[in-house]
Amino acid sequence: MALKRLPRRLGHGEEATLVEHLDELRTRLLLSLAALALAFVAVFLLHEHLIEWMSRPLPEGRRLVTFGVTEPFFTAIKVSFFGALVIALPVILYQLWSFLAPALEQGTQRVIASFTAFSVGLLAGGLAFGYFIVLPRAIAFLTTFDEHLYDVQIRANYYYSFVTLMLFGMGVVFQMPIFVLALVRLRVVTADKLRRNRRIAVFLMVLVAALLPTVDPVSLAFEVVPMLLLYELSIHLSTYFERRWERAGVLAEEF
Repeated sequence: MALKRLPRRLGHGEEATLVEHLDELRTRLLLSLAALALAFVAVFLLHEHLIEWMSRPLPEGRRLVTFGVTEPFFTAIKVSFFGALVIALPVILYQLWSFLAPALEQGTQRVIASFTAFSVGLLAGGLAFGYFIVLPRAIAFLTTFDEHLYDVQIRANYYYSFVTLMLFGMGVVFQMPIFVLALVRLRVVTADKLRRNRRIAVFLMVLVAALLPTVDPVSLAFEVVPMLLLYELSIHLSTYFERRWERAGVLAEEF
């Protein structure tokens, strides 16, 4: 009986009334929220392990401190929520995709599904690179800078916000090939234009890296280098897909 209550994904071109669409949307939103809630409960029960994992990049001998009666509890809530969001993200994306997919043709659905899988791989690569490469160096520099002048105490609430923002930023940065391919597909840019504007791209990448929550030159360099490699990958992918789309007559279509 429970399976009958799950929304059925419509086929391409299958008609449905407005009420049916709204009912499907409501059900998929509820499923997404339920997945997030269940993931939150599971992560909260194991939040000590997650907090310990996020604390490993700290230099040896450094301990986190909290201020106030409620901060330990709300810090656990914050960390558990972000962990739950990562776990529930595949379910949320699947529900979103299932709602939007019927509007697209089968060929387009396969292309988007492939790019989605590629995007998930890039996201995982960005998170791993941020956690194992950038984060330890950034934290070591920032927590030891002028330490002879201060009694450096690292507040738990700020630290976990910093780690979350850093990992999220690196995950977004690693999505560059997807963003570039989308712009190429929309004919906003071309592979040739990407090649000719490398200098501007390098400047923008340094600017983006500077906006991430790391301010030391070592971490900045570690962030810019993979962005340069991803930019070159984007050029090669754009060249390949431009040729494919040209052969298929996609880019030759008139507005």
